[in-house]
Amino acid sequence: MKLDVVFSPLGLLPGQATGRTIFVIDILRASTVICAALHHGARAVLPASTTEEALRLAQTIGGSDVVLCGERGGLPIRGFAHGNSPLEMTPDAVRGKTLVMTTTNGTPALLATQGAAAVYVAAAANLGVAASIARDALDARGELLVLCAGRERMFALDDAYTAGRLLGAALGSRRTRKGMNDAAIASLDLVRRYGNDWERPLRASRGGLDLAELGFDADLADAAREDAYPVLPLYHERRITAAPATASLL
Repeated sequence: MKLDVVFSPLGLLPGQATGRTIFVIDILRASTVICAALHHGARAVLPASTTEEALRLAQTIGGSDVVLCGERGGLPIRGFAHGNSPLEMTPDAVRGKTLVMTTTNGTPALLATQGAAAVYVAAAANLGVAASIARDALDARGELLVLCAGRERMFALDDAYTAGRLLGAALGSRRTRKGMNDAAIASLDLVRRYGNDWERPLRASRGGLDLAELGFDADLADAAREDAYPVLPLYHERRITAAPATASLL
């Protein structure tokens, strides 16, 4: 078994993503937003690295069903239809829409997975379906890579804890740590430290504290709702779509 956690895209070694099954985590808030949008009927989410790229991409695609969303510094981007809040991803706002999304940490992490065999998005909001596919990857391929978006390309407690919850659910009764890197071991230890109450590590993290200060306390509570948006976001050819929960590994 080969099971790696990487705490930020800067920690990815050259070629480390190639041919791997990868789960990308940015629980506060891009992963949760993507799950909410797809659960409520969005056609697809297209990640962009910068505000300028998002604007160009939306203009290139064109049409009234293309919607810009995202944040910088935690705040909505001026001129975008939506920010980076899962509570904005209502059925009325997103059903049948293609969202072009850019965020400080989440979308760069997704874009860093070039060369992977399969890329999925994970959060508390879809832990059950994500863990099922992660378990399949371990059974079928004996390998898994979890990439945390982190905070400004550095370690983030909220993402690392989420990685630990995902790994714990995927491993099930398997208790061996053989084949895990130190970050995977540390992520599992964070779960032992904080237990199963999602709000504890989310609110204790620097990202959670900043969101609360910015007035997004409701987003924190929503991000802590396990299986609130039980979809399996699949990132393929620069598009994130909802794959069947029973999808075979690509």
